[in-house]
Amino acid sequence: MPFNEPYSPVVSKPSLGGTSLHIREVTLQRGANTIFSGLTLDLPEPRIGLIGDNGAGKSSLFRMLCGLDVPQSGSVTVRGLEARNVSRKRPGLVGMMFQNPDEQIIFPTVAEELALGLSPSGVARREAIAQARVFLESRNLAHWADRAIGALSHGQRQHVCWLALMIASPELLLLDEPFASLDQPGQALLGMDIAKASQQVIVSTHLLEHVRTFERVIWLERGQVRADGPGAQVCAAYQADVAARIAAQALSYK
Repeated sequence: MPFNEPYSPVVSKPSLGGTSLHIREVTLQRGANTIFSGLTLDLPEPRIGLIGDNGAGKSSLFRMLCGLDVPQSGSVTVRGLEARNVSRKRPGLVGMMFQNPDEQIIFPTVAEELALGLSPSGVARREAIAQARVFLESRNLAHWADRAIGALSHGQRQHVCWLALMIASPELLLLDEPFASLDQPGQALLGMDIAKASQQVIVSTHLLEHVRTFERVIWLERGQVRADGPGAQVCAAYQADVAARIAAQALSYK
């Protein structure tokens, strides 16, 4: 591609039919702890939010969808493939943004890290780095290209992880607490990027305002679905439940 032109990643339109993502009667155990027992979900919507307390199973659900965790029973399929086989058979199909960017970032500079996202497409390393530089310039971040990852703040490193997903353009984006370390401008920019993305995006967050307008939000509680429906309704129900629990706890202090 001509490197004097604005970078425009090629993004595949998501296949959002009833066969997009299936979780069928899944049981997942980690040591002596049962994370999910008989969990069944169909996830065809282009924007889905996951909410719930810490330990509800949100991150574990993501790890199953990208094949990092394999259930003891049941099945998890992504675009017709067993999730455990996706990285081997369809590299670049699923992209996940972890809560902790240090668990995700490999390379020492920003441009090198972004270039890694182009490797499943077969782009040569030198060309990938050049494309990463053009992409950063298109985001008014050309000055980040040679910055050392270790010199970035936690929020900036999290932003690098998001940029790496954008340049890689997987069909399915799994974002685990993507707003947690971002300042207000960063949250606003990420929210706009999510809204514009042509891919299917599933967002796990404690910051409910970012998923309240989603077509679908799932409230997980101890590995089970407590509520599932329009974002405004499910977020309101969760907030009411949290308020009731806090009020009951406050009474116990008296």
